[in-house]
Amino acid sequence: MAAMITIDFLNCFILIFLCFFSLLCYSLFFKKPKDGFDFPPSPPSLPIIGHLHLLLSVLPHRAFQKISSRYGPLLHLRIFKVPFVLASSASVAYELLRTHDVNVSSRGFNTLENSLFIGHETFVGADFGDYYKFMKKVLVMNLFGTQALERSLGIRADELERFYARLLDKARKKEIVEIGKEAMVLTNNIMSKLLIGRSCSEEDGEAEKVRDSVTKTMGLLKKFFFSNMLGKPLNEKEIRRVSGGFNELLERLLSDHEESHQETDMMDVLLAASRDEKVDYKITRNHIKLLIVELFLAGTDSAAKLMQWAMAEILSKPNILERLRQEIDSVVGRFHIPERTTLVVNIYAVMRDPDFWQDPDEFKPERFLASSSSEQEDERKKILKLIPFGSGRRGCPGENLGYIFLETGVGMMVQCFDWTISGDKTVSMEETLAGLSLTMAHPLICTLLSRTEFKSEDSKLLT
Repeated sequence: MAAMITIDFLNCFILIFLCFFSLLCYSLFFKKPKDGFDFPPSPPSLPIIGHLHLLLSVLPHRAFQKISSRYGPLLHLRIFKVPFVLASSASVAYELLRTHDVNVSSRGFNTLENSLFIGHETFVGADFGDYYKFMKKVLVMNLFGTQALERSLGIRADELERFYARLLDKARKKEIVEIGKEAMVLTNNIMSKLLIGRSCSEEDGEAEKVRDSVTKTMGLLKKFFFSNMLGKPLNEKEIRRVSGGFNELLERLLSDHEESHQETDMMDVLLAASRDEKVDYKITRNHIKLLIVELFLAGTDSAAKLMQWAMAEILSKPNILERLRQEIDSVVGRFHIPERTTLVVNIYAVMRDPDFWQDPDEFKPERFLASSSSEQEDERKKILKLIPFGSGRRGCPGENLGYIFLETGVGMMVQCFDWTISGDKTVSMEETLAGLSLTMAHPLICTLLSRTEFKSEDSKLLT
């Protein structure tokens, strides 16, 4: 009799526990808000993990495109407890980034205090407030604006000549060339001169250390992006390990600049602003270090990868290559989005929206050329042509410099060299994610022959 009572009590306890656990799961993962708002549609989800299973089969940008093609251009998704909204069409992207620009201009990132790379003091992760506005004004006036780009033309021309000289030397020696690596050297040298007044030394390995730190940091930022979506902080030891090399270099550079008291590069400008009591926002030493790191990351890694992708497309389509050479030689709708919800605009899908672009999966650079009907071109199309650099208040302030990197680097490679793919003679367009930028899974490695001599006057025309 006692044994039967014990078994009944145990069964009763298990039943109560299961009911409580089910209620808890329902309240945490399934209960819908009662605000009366009309949320964007949501695909069927699984208990606890939400829509995570939809993102695991392929790379995230392709998974997002697959989801949107099946369920719609604006979706409300959830990974575990973290909600986010996915935009995947040109019209929805315009609605979010232009019409509702003010509502989505703050990032809403989780922060990790005392980190060199992640936290509330970063420019990229800052809310759209006084700090962000002040820093953007400083960047436009001293680095990315029209007058600033004119002042830095000589730096870009010099580095483009050196880029050409390195490639010409490899052509004469019949060496193979990894285009992404050479592009990284070009962008890294230009950004180094703009930011700290000198190129990092190749002889003592300093330049390679900086490029290696950039690569590792981009990988760390990818982890941060996904950990932010999962609501789980990164391991602080990993952050310290990656940031240590950058921090040591930046402290040494800051000390050198403080002793010189000049205003010839971006670090000088930021130090002067930190000493000025009348500026709109008082920045600290940590602000300066963080911004320099962010500018290195944005100006080297993403621009170099973009150049490599552009060359891969060009070399795999001889008709496009020939046309480029001829030209060079001849001259959100009705839905409610809750505050602090992460917004993911899938640029990959937006730039391949068949309702907006003709032959969206084909490499057709001529689609961006001015046409006879350019005056009547829809404003949305003008804006979305440039969406890889963002749009609205959070648009990338370095957009102009990014285009200069791409146009001059690719233009010089196309104009001055004949390229042959090494190995199996075909260009692999397989993708992977290394950091937040889409990366070629296999480096673009070529042999090259000098086609024409590149003179200093050419570099000034290109820049």
